[in-house]
Parts: sequence; structure tokens; C-alpha cells
Amino acid sequence: MNRLFTASALALIASLSAANAQTEIQWWHAMGGELGAKLEEITKGFNESQDEYRIVPSYKGTYPETMTAAIAAFRAKQQPAIVQVFEVGTGTMMAAQGAIVPVHQLMADHGETFDPAAYLPAVTGYYSDTEGKMLSLPFNSSTPILYYNKDVFQKAGLDPETPPKTWAEVEEFSNKIRGSGAATCGFTSRWISWIQTENFSAWHNQPIGTLENGLGGQDARLSLNGPVQVKHWDNLKRWADEGLFKYGGPVAGDAAAPLFYSQECAIYMESSGGRAGIVANAKDFQVGYGMLPYYDDVEGAPQNTIIGGASLWVLSGRPDAEYEGVAKFFEYLSSPEVQADWHQFSGYLPITQAAYDLGKEQGFYDKNPGTEVGIQSITLNPPTENSKGLRFGNYVQIRAIIDEEFEQLLSGSKDAQGALDAVVQRGNALIEEFQAQNQ
Repeated sequence: MNRLFTASALALIASLSAANAQTEIQWWHAMGGELGAKLEEITKGFNESQDEYRIVPSYKGTYPETMTAAIAAFRAKQQPAIVQVFEVGTGTMMAAQGAIVPVHQLMADHGETFDPAAYLPAVTGYYSDTEGKMLSLPFNSSTPILYYNKDVFQKAGLDPETPPKTWAEVEEFSNKIRGSGAATCGFTSRWISWIQTENFSAWHNQPIGTLENGLGGQDARLSLNGPVQVKHWDNLKRWADEGLFKYGGPVAGDAAAPLFYSQECAIYMESSGGRAGIVANAKDFQVGYGMLPYYDDVEGAPQNTIIGGASLWVLSGRPDAEYEGVAKFFEYLSSPEVQADWHQFSGYLPITQAAYDLGKEQGFYDKNPGTEVGIQSITLNPPTENSKGLRFGNYVQIRAIIDEEFEQLLSGSKDAQGALDAVVQRGNALIEEFQAQNQ
């Protein structure tokens, strides 16, 4: 009995020692709700696939809050190994020389497979330096699409299988929806900055800024106050005054989703990555999907949409053992099976061609109409200098300026030209400040 107890005790001690020998790797992220739960599930899958490393995910709030927390932690030398940073933080992270370990370098140093050509071109370009080397790992890449309430469309006498394709149709459909009493609002939108200004510009092949929207260097400046953008902001103001459009609020426009879920607004422009939340919340009606609307009198439209979402950055200053684990984790995250599962659950884009092909083989897109819309939008045409994405320093603050000036427009304090001119003037001052600090 004594010997048996001793053997059992030794076995227990050995198992505990093995568990304690695992290298813990902190991952700070900004995914809440259904997406956060799925992220935890993915992490658990990696942790159970091997016994050397344990990824510990921690939710740190919104994208700006997570990035701010990581910067503060780095200064205090308490940084995580991995931090999720939204796409407009790319310029700031790139400029933080010495604070990051480029992902191409990380994977090479630890002998892990890493081929940038395996990723969708629209994704690769956004997170690469001017030499084409990827600096962060794409994780949750999204693009905006149009969601609509099929039941309301039917009540309004509209074809429930046909989303509006142009802005003229959005106006026409919205008038029919309100006139019929099927809903009190035609459409709403999240992210006035990302969807109705940045993606709107790319979709219409209009520049957001000089030097390929900032991808060409820090000398770039904003130029999103051209005639096409002014026309659109002017229309948004008119549609708001007429009751066709309801503003979802600043920053992410979080008030827009409830307007759609409650069936107050029939059309909703949101990230493809919002699909999981929409499916979970739209329980009383059928959801349809479409591409963003465009003005058919603008030459070159529609062009292609640009990405949003976030990527995973590796912060320097952690023990070497952690970086080996991070490289293995990144290899796991990029596998076709994990990426296809994440994409199919969330609505985020499949970041690799292999994940997209796997979804086709599984018949996912045939069984789930509309789930391919985001991929079709971002790959509609080869990207131009105006539609590859954007990269400016201090762009988180510039997005806040876009919201402020849009609200000035809605209040009647400024017209569309004046509001967008102010965005350019105020935004360029921040870009110049960033350039002076980082050159």
C-alpha cells in the first residue's frame, strides 16, 4: 500500500512538474462576445495540441484600449508577447522600431513555415513594409458589406433576394420601406470613418491620401476631400434630414446594430466580421447580404474594398522560449483548418488561399449564401494605388476627427466640403507631428 501510494505520489508530482514546465505566453486581444468565446476555443485547441507552451489570452477592451494598454505595459517592461492591433494602428507599430519582432523574422529564426504568398494579396500588402516583408500576422481581417432585412423588403414590396447595388437604389428602396410602413428607417451604418469614408473612397477608386494612401512613406498627406467624397457626405446629411438614414454614433457606431436588430432600419452596413453577432441577434427575421453600394456615375466604381480588423504583433523584450512558442502558435493559427473554421464562424476573411479553397471544398459557400460577399468585394478588381489600403501615423486620432466633423455636418454647423476640408487640415497636422517624432 505504502509503495503504491509512493508511486502514485511520484506520478502526480511528475505530471505537475511537466505542467509547471510549460512556457506561458500572454496574448492581449480586443475580441469580446461571440468572437471572444471563439478565440478562447482556438487557443484551447493549440494548448491541447502540445504540452510545451500555453497561450494565455486576455481581453483588454476595444482596439484603441488594447493598443494603449500594450504601449503602457511595454514602457513598464510588463508587455505581453503578442498583442492584437487594429489595422489603423499599423503605421504606429511600424514606427516603433525596437519594440516589435517582425513576424517574417520570428518565423525564420525558429524554422517555422511562413510564405507571404500563401495569404490573400489584399491582406499581405497591408501588413508588409516597403520591401514586401510581413511585419505582423494577419488574424481577423474583414471588409465592409451590406446586410439587409429580407422580411422588411418583402413587406415593402421589394424583392427579398435583391439587395441595393447603387446609392440611387439605396435611396429608392429606403423611400419605399418608409412609405410602406415596413420600417421607420431605410439604412444605418457603423464606422463612418472606415466604411463611409475610407472604404467608400477605395470602392470608388478615389485617393484617401498621397503616396498610395500613405503606404509609400511618411511624407504622405490626406486628400479625402475630393468631389466624390464631398458628394457622398452631402447625401448622407440630406438622407439623415429626410429620415432615410440614421447615424449610429461616433467611433465604431455601436448604436447602429440595435437599429438593425430591432428592425427599425432595414439596411445595415457593417464589417463582414460582424456576421456572427448579426446571426446571433437577428432571430426574428431573415438576413440578406450584398456588396457596398456605389455611385454608377463615378468612373471605375466599384473597384475593391479594403481590409479592416486586426493583426497580431510580437513585442520584443520577452524570453527566447516564449518566441519559439509564438512561432509555433502562429503556424497553428495559419493552418487551413483553423483559418477556415474561424472565417466560417465569424465572417472575417479567410486570410489564406488554402483556407478559402477548403471552404469551397466543404461546400460552405453553397450552403450559406452571402458568406462569400466579403471575399468577392475585396478581390473584385486588382488593387490600385487608391485601393490598396492606408497607412498614416496617428490615424486612431484622425478617425476621431472624422467623427467630429461628420457630427458638425449633421448638426448643420458645416457643409460637406467644409467638414472634409477640416478633416484634411486637422488630420495632416497630426500626421506631420507623427512624422517629426519618428524620422
